[in-house]
Amino acid sequence: MLNLTLKKLVLAAALALSANLAAANPADDAVDFFRAAQLDSASGVQQALANGLSPNLHEPNNGETGLIVALRYDGMKVVKLLLAQPTIDVEAKADNGNTALMMAAYRQNKAAVQALLAHGAHVNQPGWTALHYAATAGADDIIVLLLAEHAAIDAESPSGMTPLMMAAREGKESSVALLLEQGADPARKDRGFHRTAAEFAAAADKPWIAQQIVTFQATHPAR
Repeated sequence: MLNLTLKKLVLAAALALSANLAAANPADDAVDFFRAAQLDSASGVQQALANGLSPNLHEPNNGETGLIVALRYDGMKVVKLLLAQPTIDVEAKADNGNTALMMAAYRQNKAAVQALLAHGAHVNQPGWTALHYAATAGADDIIVLLLAEHAAIDAESPSGMTPLMMAAREGKESSVALLLEQGADPARKDRGFHRTAAEFAAAADKPWIAQQIVTFQATHPAR
């Protein structure tokens, strides 16, 4: 009887240990976390967080955080959940230097941009900025938001590209007009190709944008 009882206790302990190990597998939790972030599954992310996963975990392939991944897929339920975490780091960068604010700007997600700004996201930083990304996407409403938060209008990428150059190269006519009216400098040249915004537009086969900039310069004295 004693041996039978002992065997039962040992078996129960082994089963409990096995269950605990399975439940606490961080690799599985990480996979579930990023899959849930892609699918905008707030419950899936919540479960991973409840299992002890950091809300600032970086995905191993490109270093994006769960917040950046959720923004890439427009997963606003997950974004809201992650922003509610006391330890969330809205400035955490992916391997390529992208922040959550930059991704939200590129995805033209105004609600996410507003939420991130409310959580203290930095508008300005060395190199690429959210304003570059908003200009590239032609997201005029987000450009206005970022400028209202004192975004540097002529911020330079590592090669000296400005938001105006990006908008011009991508053919975003209304964004070019907005940036020019707000004081962007059309005479600046980047350090890589040594081109102005108008020259970038021409090189990208967008002559109407180049003409738009040239006309603006002719009718607006240099500031």
